[in-house]
Amino acid sequence: MPSDWLASRWWRGAAAMVAGALPMLAFPAPSWWWFAYVALIPWILLARSAPTGRRALYDGWCGGFGFLVAVHHWLLPSLHVFLFVIAALLGLLWAPWGWLVRRFLGGRPSPKRIGAALFVLPSAWLMVELVRSWQGLGGPWGLLGSSQWQVAPALRLASVGGVWLLSFLIVAVNVALAVLVAVRAARVPAVAGLATAAVATSAAWVWSPRPEIDGRARIAVVQPGIVGGRDSATKRFALEERLTRELAGQHVSLIVWGESSVGYDLARRPDLAARIAALSRQTHADILVNVDARRSDLPGIYKSSVLIGPHGPTGDRYDKMRLVPFGEYIPLRSVLGWATSVGKAAEVNRRRGTEQVVMNVGNGLRIGPMICFESAFPDMSRHLAKDGADLLIAQSSTSTFQHSWAPEQHASLAALRAAETGRPMVHATLTGVSAAYGPSGERVGSWLGTGRSTAVVYDVPLSHGVTPYVRYGDWPVHAALLILVGLCATEGVRAFRGRGGAPAPRSPRARTVHGSPARPER
Repeated sequence: MPSDWLASRWWRGAAAMVAGALPMLAFPAPSWWWFAYVALIPWILLARSAPTGRRALYDGWCGGFGFLVAVHHWLLPSLHVFLFVIAALLGLLWAPWGWLVRRFLGGRPSPKRIGAALFVLPSAWLMVELVRSWQGLGGPWGLLGSSQWQVAPALRLASVGGVWLLSFLIVAVNVALAVLVAVRAARVPAVAGLATAAVATSAAWVWSPRPEIDGRARIAVVQPGIVGGRDSATKRFALEERLTRELAGQHVSLIVWGESSVGYDLARRPDLAARIAALSRQTHADILVNVDARRSDLPGIYKSSVLIGPHGPTGDRYDKMRLVPFGEYIPLRSVLGWATSVGKAAEVNRRRGTEQVVMNVGNGLRIGPMICFESAFPDMSRHLAKDGADLLIAQSSTSTFQHSWAPEQHASLAALRAAETGRPMVHATLTGVSAAYGPSGERVGSWLGTGRSTAVVYDVPLSHGVTPYVRYGDWPVHAALLILVGLCATEGVRAFRGRGGAPAPRSPRARTVHGSPARPER
């Protein structure tokens, strides 16, 4: 009997881990976007059936562990055992969510409880996503809403409330469907919840402004592919140089090289700066390169987007602000430095930049560069759009994870950032996947896969409207926080009253058949 083996802590934990891992199939490479709307149902049903609140906490924790390991499984060759340690720690964020599932859906929930669950459970999930989105905890990779990157109606909703609104709606649909499956007597509130979600999303679809195309820019991406062996930095530069020359005469507005495309500080290597400037003159376009090297003017190693024109570096430079934990720095290196001996952790910590930069590349085109997994942070692209960027650029390198789901997952994030901001976005990598998206998040041209070594030109549409998300920011997160604050206040009042904070109404004393007061002690 299922109830027998689920009574075992170990079997139940294993079931929760598998249930928590299911949403991974909604992300690239499978990209079963539709699966996101049912993927949480097994996890919800399991936590709902927990015999105690403590066991529901356990179900939430184990499911969170399974989710994080599954979504980040491609990190295993780099982090080794650290992946499981990190997943176990961050999985604790879902423990309260599991408890809330049992609190609102356990037993035979009333219509009132189900109605509350449709708001509380998505809000709690959003808080988990918000906390783990902090860069020190790994950043917002694998947000549930980002699975909808290729669904046009979902991208429209992203322009209203960002990826957060998509996550909220996906969890709400899962909750409603789980109620339909497990609590047949509560079909009415569940169907009402689904209908409300459908009406709300339809209204947002109709109401939200559509980007108006008011120009075009021809953006070239140079993707050299894998370059290994000794002196790989010099070989890569030569290959990028050759591919860039092929763009001459194609009337491009900007040429973008990938992350770490230049392995030397250009102030120390003026010969390389001169060679890139010569390419700019030959192609009649500025070139955005990415330097990963120890700087001559500041201590330490920086990853920097550097704009180079016909006369050399223009002075526009952006230093990466949000670094990848363990990949580009080791938190508490004095304690965790041993990670370099068991995985591909950073041997030397990179230094952080201090502010985002919008660059002028001529002809009135202003670009907002981001580096690597900074494209996963909705607030960074939003701020660049508010600061006047016409085009968002992400320079990346996923060469370490070539034969995994990581390159496609990374490339898909640019579609969300474009839709959220109403600005086109180009994702340029060293080794693939490179891609471009229009201001509605629609794909422009074809992806450059991990097996390609080439230069390609994207004819990118431009738009300068202001989306609701850019104007109002992370309002779904603020709304979710208010819902949870309201829940805590309500529960606090109930607890206060239950402990004698308010006098309980007196009930008449029971009487015996002889008319004397009852004596319970007799």
